[in-house]
Amino acid sequence: MSKNKNIGLYFGSFNPIHIGHLIIANYIQQYTDLDEIWFVVSPQNPFKEKKSLLADHHRLELIRLCLENHDNIKVTDIEFKLPVPSYTIDTLVYLEDKYPSHNFVLICGADNIQSFHKWKNYKEILNNYKVYVYKRPGYTTYGELENHPSVKLFDAPQMEISASFIREGIKSGKDMSFFLHDKVLKYINEMHFYKK
Repeated sequence: MSKNKNIGLYFGSFNPIHIGHLIIANYIQQYTDLDEIWFVVSPQNPFKEKKSLLADHHRLELIRLCLENHDNIKVTDIEFKLPVPSYTIDTLVYLEDKYPSHNFVLICGADNIQSFHKWKNYKEILNNYKVYVYKRPGYTTYGELENHPSVKLFDAPQMEISASFIREGIKSGKDMSFFLHDKVLKYINEMHFYKK
């Protein structure tokens, strides 16, 4: 059976999703062979207390809000249905089974590829999937996997924006309107998220 679509999987906590995430997703979708990008929202680890981490459904909703008019970039709650802690290889295997006509590609930043060898069954991932790596500020080398045949490097726009920067800005009363999608900012303000 031939694969119908190339789907890029962009994993993260997205706490909250910001324009940096959206720009990376848009760039990778537009400038590669990927038909779609799926944001894969990682669930909260029940063994770790993270007061600043919004509940799973809120982080999912924030992404849904800013992708309402985008057919090629979507969000999935697939990891909410899988055992915790969630491992990338388990999610990939589950998606392959659920969507046999899709070809899945992993998207990650240069910071993640350097520690990729610590991931569960990382060799299996590299043997069965492509990994598209986007550059990150401060990372000039990509470690031992830089020349691996499954790894492709991309010069996506680099921005030093982090979710922790956004959260701190909101907490200290800064105007974050240029860093967040309008609907995301409205939802965050209405729900009084990250204020404390």
